[in-house]
Amino acid sequence: MTADDVRRTDDEGMAAWDAHDPDRFVALLGEGFQFKDTSLPEPLTTADQVKEYMRSWFTAFPDMRVATTNRVISDDSVAAEVEFTGTQTGPLNAGGQEIPPTGKAVRSTGTYFARVEDGKISSFSAHPDSMGLMAQLGLMG
Repeated sequence: MTADDVRRTDDEGMAAWDAHDPDRFVALLGEGFQFKDTSLPEPLTTADQVKEYMRSWFTAFPDMRVATTNRVISDDSVAAEVEFTGTQTGPLNAGGQEIPPTGKAVRSTGTYFARVEDGKISSFSAHPDSMGLMAQLGLMG
């Protein structure tokens, strides 16, 4: 693979998130993938788990938009900073708790690291700014 191949895979993944299309995103996952998020107790290892994870974000923030703000790409990996905006008009599942809709608009950031093998994502590790998000939602001082 080349850095251009990795870039295309990453672009497609970000486009799937921005389009609220879990099926499109999981189609990019390779066999035996691991999807980690620092807010989750365990890695996600099935397509259905990843779809449900994504749907929970889209339920909480139906107007969610995501964009890459910085990215470093190699022949088999990508590291990126992202920003998302949205208004929490639906329940948010976070840390095993359901947070009722706050109606608050947020602009939040995060990073992720992904490894791409044979054109498919073999590992994905998300690091959202959970504390900043919670503060914007008025859930902490």
